[in-house]
Amino acid sequence: MDTDIEQAVSKVQKLCQQVREQVAVEVVGQTQVVDQMIIALLCQGHCLLVGVPGLAKTLMVQALANTMKLSFGRIQFTPDLMPTDITGTEIIQESAETGQREMQFQPGPLFTNVLLADEINRTPPKTQAALLEAMQERQVTVGARTRELDSPFFVLATQNPIEQDGTYPLPEAQLDRFMFQLLIDYPSEEEELEIVQRTTGITQPVAEPVIEPQDLQLAMRLVREMPVASHVAHFAIRLARLTRPDQDAPTFIQEHVAWGGGPRSSQHLVLGAKAHALLKGRLSVDYQDVVAVAAPVLRHRIRLNYAAIASQLTADEIIERIVQNLSTNNDADIDNHSAASQDHRDQSSKVFRSEDVSNP
Repeated sequence: MDTDIEQAVSKVQKLCQQVREQVAVEVVGQTQVVDQMIIALLCQGHCLLVGVPGLAKTLMVQALANTMKLSFGRIQFTPDLMPTDITGTEIIQESAETGQREMQFQPGPLFTNVLLADEINRTPPKTQAALLEAMQERQVTVGARTRELDSPFFVLATQNPIEQDGTYPLPEAQLDRFMFQLLIDYPSEEEELEIVQRTTGITQPVAEPVIEPQDLQLAMRLVREMPVASHVAHFAIRLARLTRPDQDAPTFIQEHVAWGGGPRSSQHLVLGAKAHALLKGRLSVDYQDVVAVAAPVLRHRIRLNYAAIASQLTADEIIERIVQNLSTNNDADIDNHSAASQDHRDQSSKVFRSEDVSNP
């Protein structure tokens, strides 16, 4: 059993490395962002990529999609886009058999495995809301009928944070549907030189598909079946709960945060930590895995108040301070649990079902 588990984990690691290499064929740098996107995909989560124009947000999503043998769709969000342009609609067509007119459903671009929602904040809330059901329930309701979406289904959305004209901020309910919010930064000088050299020549490299659908299903199953010790799960829950400005919150949270992450953030912290541990080749989750995904999980779920804005605080700085506060208070607890964690890691593979891993 242990051998089967180790082989499955090793296979997932190799596949993820191949994905990184293929994405790097088209995208220079942004390795941390690519790793976080892979983690979200292994958790069947959605990603919101935020960055100024020209930082290869769209190219990054397309390159990642090119590495998987899955269907790919793109929606370019504009102010005049209607909900039926996304979900699809029923049209009247004449039946070739009976000659009678009947309603037939014409599926929209949502019916795909990987959906690029480009500049998602450029469309009105009515159209943005058309994504809510798809992102949460993986289904679409048009008229009186509900239709299941293909599995797996991922939404990788992009957003420009600096332009305000002609944009509509995403409502909190929709932001909460995104597992990660990833911030895309400017490349270094060396990376920018390589970008220029790559993109101003004759040939344009393209990422090749390296992941079969069954391989992706295996990886997602491994993430779900990975065990989490109770003290690590409690650490993740405490981290999420400390973002909420209630009476038990630290003073700096009460002074600077209007509201924090809900239970979905706790779920995503644990799931993301599982996938992070899997990418590192470990069979169980530790505190460091939770901390590694804390910022992308929580930054879009924390609403700062006017005091924080006036002090020029960011959500990432709040999260960093929470982590430091929690880690300091947990030092003794971590020491007490270190031996238990080692025993838990030794027993982790027994929790996996070998028949499930070998037969995805």
